[in-house]
Amino acid sequence: MRLYELIKEVAETSLPDMEITGLTSDTRAEVTEGSIFVCIKGKTFDGHDAAKQMLEKGCAAVVCERDLGLDKQIIVSDTRAAFPMLCAAWFGHPERELELIGVTGTNGKTTITTVIKKVLSGFGCKVGLIGTCQNEIGDEIIPTARTTPEPYDLFELFRKMADAGCKYTIMEVSSQGLEQKRVQGCHFRVGVFTNLTQDHLDVHGTMENYYQAKKMLFDICDTAIINIDDKYGERYTKEIPCPYKTYSVSKRADYRAEDVMLGTDGVKYVFSDGKVKKNVSFNMPGLFNVSNSLAVIACMEELGYTPCKTIAGFEKIQGVRGRAEIIPTGRDFTVICDYAHTPDALINVLSAIKESAKGKVKCLFGCGGNRDRTKRAPMAAAAAEHADFLIVTSDNPRDEDPDDIINDVLKGLEGKDTPYVRMTDRREAIHWAIKNAEKDDIIVLAGKGHEDYQILAGGVKIHFDEREVVAEALKEL
Repeated sequence: MRLYELIKEVAETSLPDMEITGLTSDTRAEVTEGSIFVCIKGKTFDGHDAAKQMLEKGCAAVVCERDLGLDKQIIVSDTRAAFPMLCAAWFGHPERELELIGVTGTNGKTTITTVIKKVLSGFGCKVGLIGTCQNEIGDEIIPTARTTPEPYDLFELFRKMADAGCKYTIMEVSSQGLEQKRVQGCHFRVGVFTNLTQDHLDVHGTMENYYQAKKMLFDICDTAIINIDDKYGERYTKEIPCPYKTYSVSKRADYRAEDVMLGTDGVKYVFSDGKVKKNVSFNMPGLFNVSNSLAVIACMEELGYTPCKTIAGFEKIQGVRGRAEIIPTGRDFTVICDYAHTPDALINVLSAIKESAKGKVKCLFGCGGNRDRTKRAPMAAAAAEHADFLIVTSDNPRDEDPDDIINDVLKGLEGKDTPYVRMTDRREAIHWAIKNAEKDDIIVLAGKGHEDYQILAGGVKIHFDEREVVAEALKEL
């Protein structure tokens, strides 16, 4: 691609037009002669400090935010915003060939995006999915390292989706992805907000910062779908610039759920939008999944599909991996795997299960290392409030001592009378839970969900699939 074509929407330059062979912001990347390097300042490293070195490696020019005294520099006001726009141009603006649907919020993103994708696929559409569990192009599965990919990876993925004939791309849009401007240059047909509860404060510092990061989605979408059962959702309706529609399980809203019935295998309710009333059966348990299904109906209507058609479409869907997923045991007790890793998510899943449980609800959980420490004690308090027995163990300890993490967690059990055991090794803890299961028990494995690994010190990943561990434990009975 020619330089002037690449930068025409980003910057002007007095450099001669030339053929550009590559684009990167990573000093560790192998660069080809004639590449462009974009200098981005991060928390621990400033790409501007490596600009001269990257030119010496063969880069044709560097894009920077200040005069570095280099002959081959292109100055812009914000390199973090410029990089995704350059990536978009590099891949021929695939984002303009797709209808983008973005879902943001603390909880519910994966369920909503996955269900929308499955419903649209059931209607004969080829759909791309970008999210926490994996990326998908139609039936092709592509592993992912983060919820919202880095700009180069994101626009490369968009190009593959567009070339594969996808009409829609449904994506989870994280607060970090928004704040770091990874989706700069994208425009969303619909933006969905689920809820905001304590998470990622190690990154954002305060809930207000977290709220403002999520809010950025609504500057770049045609229509917002907002959950007004959440106090932050109510606030968004007063502050966002785009048109919006609301959904609720308890208030007057554009999309409402009435006569809700909760069960261990799903929810039933009457959908109402003031024009249509329709019985709904959604095969995922919990009041929060009533809310998630309403978000799907609202979003689909913005895409041109009637509520009745959407409801008929998602009633065939059996669930989402790692989201209140029942792991078959063939025994007289139940094991459920869920990604709940925040206090609010734990409350949601445990209270949903407790509502219809015949026996005891036993929750096995831990907290991640190198992450927000302030949510550890509240996680334990939430679990103690909504479960009959706790098994406190490890999650992804990363570079922290697993026992130190558990010590932080157990502070939330001070003054509580919910019985618990402490087992640092998660495999051992799951085996113990299965071995000690009683008739009608429901064992909730919280925190890992879709993940099939554990992250240990130094970023080492080991294979760890809770479905396999449960199967091992069952063989030992």
